[in-house]
Amino acid sequence: MRFCLSLSLFLLLQAPVTRPKPIVYNETTLSNGLKLITHEDHSTPVTNVQIWYHVGSKDEKPGRTGFAHLFEHLMFKGSAHIKPEEHDKIITNAGGVSNAYTQDDVTVYWETVPANYLEKVLWMEADRMTTLDVSEQNFKAERDVVKEERLTRIDNPPYGDLNELLYDNAFQVHPYKHITIGSMKDLDAAGIEDVREFYHTYYVPNNATVVVAGDFRTNQALEWMKKYFGNIPQGSKSIVRPSVTEPPQNKERRVLHTKAVPLPAYVAGYHIPADGDPDSYPLVIASSILSDGRSSRIYRSLVYEKRLALEAEASGNFTEHPNLFFATIILNRGASMEAAERALNAELSRLATEPVSDTELDKAKNKMRAEYAFGRQSVQEKAQALGHASVIHGNTATVNSEYDLFMKVGKDNIMRVARMYFGPENRTVLIVRPK
Repeated sequence: MRFCLSLSLFLLLQAPVTRPKPIVYNETTLSNGLKLITHEDHSTPVTNVQIWYHVGSKDEKPGRTGFAHLFEHLMFKGSAHIKPEEHDKIITNAGGVSNAYTQDDVTVYWETVPANYLEKVLWMEADRMTTLDVSEQNFKAERDVVKEERLTRIDNPPYGDLNELLYDNAFQVHPYKHITIGSMKDLDAAGIEDVREFYHTYYVPNNATVVVAGDFRTNQALEWMKKYFGNIPQGSKSIVRPSVTEPPQNKERRVLHTKAVPLPAYVAGYHIPADGDPDSYPLVIASSILSDGRSSRIYRSLVYEKRLALEAEASGNFTEHPNLFFATIILNRGASMEAAERALNAELSRLATEPVSDTELDKAKNKMRAEYAFGRQSVQEKAQALGHASVIHGNTATVNSEYDLFMKVGKDNIMRVARMYFGPENRTVLIVRPK
């Protein structure tokens, strides 16, 4: 299977360059503010449904972190016509799959089902949008589940809290300062009325986007969506978006942390613009050149050539508001932290002062072409792309226009953004040493 995928990728990269086929979609908004996006694809008899709620961890109030992720769990605890945990059972028994995820800016619920189950899935999603069972019992049970998840993912793994420590120090005022899963203290302090207020504020049609992609007729799908969602009233509470802007960082911040880790770690975070900003496209290409694969600059320098690191990677976290580009190094035993930092900074400086090679730029763009080619084969992937464009960019049309922006990135663009964003004054450094 791996050989077949590698061969397919090789053949794709050797083929003449062609622009990806546009995703044809229909977009409308109901009177209650619910946005509907549909894309017909009759290649297979399946349909993907995604409900994008425009609420993530950045929308949480101070002292109430973790609510968005907690609600992801609560949404499976039953509603007026669906018993607890029955939602997933219905999908599974139909031969489908379903899941959900919470990020900084959104919470998304999705199902991929046989096409003839589309109406039922829309009914199920409308039912829990308006009649979710937000009971004290469900709240406490799922809060315990989330707390256990935090222990498993963040608190117990040796390097599980690196991102939490980095973000807490890199951001001063913006709510990206706290990570999605929230803190134990805030989860313990939460009460049922807080949770119900969160539900009635954000889980409303005027804060949601329904994306349906697959084997259906648009007129029929729209008729069902209007039937099940059209009578749900708009939320009565004001949706207040974070209005604070993180002030420019004018001086490097350095944090030293000691804990029970097997090897030292170094993490550096640089402030970068939001997803969809003109500078985000050359930064994505730069990220690929720096850290995409074992032949990338950072991995080759620190792991292969200098043997300073066991692992070395870097990537940009592009979100609705400006976020971070961060590099992470797990040092080899006995390696010098100072030498590893110098080696990493040298690669970032070289990107700002020397043009990348034609080979590197072509490779990064070829990988982007491959992502577009393979990343839009399924109806789920296409629905994901449509939802992201609509909610994060605020413009669904970018689903078809971004490819050209990536392809237009030149060497000068990469040098310019590297100079602008990878300077030491824009950097927060976290150094973790073993106890």
